[in-house]
Amino acid sequence: MNTIENNKQPVLLALRALKLGDLLVAVPALRGLRKAYPDHRILYAAPAWIAEALELVGGIDHLPTPGLDDPLTMAPGTVDVAVNLHGNGPESRRRIDELQARRVIAHQSPALDGLPALEGPEWVTGRHERERWTRLLAWHGIDADPLDFRLNKPGIPSPRPGATVIHVGAAYGSRLWPIERFADVAVELAAAGHNVVLTGGTSERDRAEATAALAKLKGVNLDGGVLAGQQGLAAFAATIAEARLVVSADTGAAHLASAYGRPSVVLFGPAPAEEWGPPPGPHKVLTAVGLRRGDVFAPDPDPALLAVGVRDVLEAVDSLEP
Repeated sequence: MNTIENNKQPVLLALRALKLGDLLVAVPALRGLRKAYPDHRILYAAPAWIAEALELVGGIDHLPTPGLDDPLTMAPGTVDVAVNLHGNGPESRRRIDELQARRVIAHQSPALDGLPALEGPEWVTGRHERERWTRLLAWHGIDADPLDFRLNKPGIPSPRPGATVIHVGAAYGSRLWPIERFADVAVELAAAGHNVVLTGGTSERDRAEATAALAKLKGVNLDGGVLAGQQGLAAFAATIAEARLVVSADTGAAHLASAYGRPSVVLFGPAPAEEWGPPPGPHKVLTAVGLRRGDVFAPDPDPALLAVGVRDVLEAVDSLEP
């Protein structure tokens, strides 16, 4: 058995083997679980790289879980409470069922392929993710506030305090706004006095450098501001937490801006803003709902995203600036 299983403290496991933005919209539910089960050790089952972000939530430990293809690394019967924050499909249900937990918190599900029927609220489409999971807990008698989404401050300072962050990356091609437009936004904001930095993951370093090269052709040198691929999650969060402004597609960067109350312009494509958009605050959502194709896994940008122009972004920035 691993050290988690040897620990005498009862375990609550929350399954959500997804990305950074998925964690951040689940923060209110995790906070509710922490309050409802003060004596339990709470494990968040998600990919290994998410660990640094979990430290910003507080009170939650990590169980590295790359996905749903294999059983979780917890022996049956060692989890007291299992919470399905991943979804309501057969894959996540099976991973939860294998734990043989004393209590299961999940959405209503019929018996299927050897899986037992589960009691819970009906899965409702069109509901914001923060509300989806707090509603789930409420049905099971657990209080959680969908507006309790703020994160703890990172333990390290921002490398560029007061910078305007342009996040050029996204997990899927459907959310990738053209780099030519990002470059034009960067040029205009730099000319207006913004200290522009370009962020993204390791795989997006080339995209950020291409954006900087296009900006340089227009007379703006952003070479020193390309942070994409050079930051861990803690440093990335610190950059957002102390930013002047964030411009991003519907990604973890946008959710971090919400979590730290930083002004943001969020470009939406395949995902509906009513389910994934920012909370009330200094945030602007840009999209063209009537053009949305809605295929998150498409290799090319969603028409709702492409309908957003450079001028739309700059006008949104102006509306947020004092």
